[in-house]
Amino acid sequence: MDRKIAGLAKQWEEQTILRRRDIHKHAEAGWTEFRTAALVVKALKAAGYDVSFGADALEEGSMMGVPHKDVLAAHMKRAVAQGADPEVVARMEGGKTAVVGVMRFAKPGPVVALRFDMDCNDVPESADPHHRPVKEGFASINPNCMHACGHDAHTAVGLGVAEILAALKDELAGTVKLIFQPAEEGTRGAKSIVAKGFVDDVDFMLGAHVGADRVGHITYNVTNFLATSKFDAEFIGVPAHAGASPEVGKNALLAAASAALNIQAIPRHSQGVSRVNVGLLNAGTGRNVIPGNAVLKVETRGQTTPIADFVKTAAFRILRGAAQMYDIDVVITEAGGAASGINSPELAARLQAIGDRLGIFDEVAGVYPINGSEDFTYYMERVQQNGKQAAFLMYGAATTAANHNSAFEIDEACMVKALQMLASCAAELLTKPVK
Repeated sequence: MDRKIAGLAKQWEEQTILRRRDIHKHAEAGWTEFRTAALVVKALKAAGYDVSFGADALEEGSMMGVPHKDVLAAHMKRAVAQGADPEVVARMEGGKTAVVGVMRFAKPGPVVALRFDMDCNDVPESADPHHRPVKEGFASINPNCMHACGHDAHTAVGLGVAEILAALKDELAGTVKLIFQPAEEGTRGAKSIVAKGFVDDVDFMLGAHVGADRVGHITYNVTNFLATSKFDAEFIGVPAHAGASPEVGKNALLAAASAALNIQAIPRHSQGVSRVNVGLLNAGTGRNVIPGNAVLKVETRGQTTPIADFVKTAAFRILRGAAQMYDIDVVITEAGGAASGINSPELAARLQAIGDRLGIFDEVAGVYPINGSEDFTYYMERVQQNGKQAAFLMYGAATTAANHNSAFEIDEACMVKALQMLASCAAELLTKPVK
């Protein structure tokens, strides 16, 4: 089967690159991926998958960090103007841009799921004429939206994998689920798909990401995903004239500043790595007005979910205490989050064996510590809690700049290798399951 998959990957390489460039040109940020998701829906249906999208693909109450409805409406309109099917877009109203394709094969077998993220970064793309997307005409046309993390490649590769597996359907067993996820940036999207139950019956769960390593390098054992929580705190005080009646005012800026300083002072945890950051403080309206409003944007992280929860709980206590100290109100809104995660050893070993066997990589590397966060861990956590296996790998893409940088671009030669590797992993799990 390896030879057959290699041939199919080569067959789909050009189409995968063209799709990636189309998605790159029409970059869409989290919960606004209306055009991208509509493209995915169309391609999955054409390949013979049962497709769920919109409210059928996620749990609305678990969506985090969703833009205002006016922003969503504007992006829906833009997506249709850029060629998206208006009926499909209409079913995604409210930012419900998740898509799940399912194919059930004739023979009984395991359930295998793969996750592909679709959203871009809130970054303006470089206009440098030497930047390849500019030079070759596929730079983002959407303001302040750029695929500076490789999710355009992930989505295009996911569709290629879908088509390869569909071509092999008579040789496979069980069920494959292909999850195309919105809003990975900010760790906002996975929780809502998990809450819908799509991975509750999954035996093997795979995720992947392009990396800064050279093409031909693959890492099968990504580790040290930090659990994280991202939240906004709005302090609501009382504005007043700073000279004429300062005693009437209730100072939201001072409450927020006090909270910011004390959050940064939360003790680190003895049982593992912990992080905390106040990344933004906006407050007040003018120098002669007691500030009646303030907003903090905060994130916490931990090597394990309990450590992250320790830091988050302390931050919430400080926010509420600061509000009480200044006799004002505070509203805390969760804007994102992810669990901690470690690859299942048995599945990581199988990925290593497949990578070695295919002979398409210069190096099949072992442990790759991230020390960052990825909301794939929500799928990983649910699957592993059910006694099954999950793993995340990274494939080299020889990027031109660091992730989230305006000059970011990948070497597209990585894509045919990703097609072959991911399709081979899925096919093996669907034909040779090991409990």
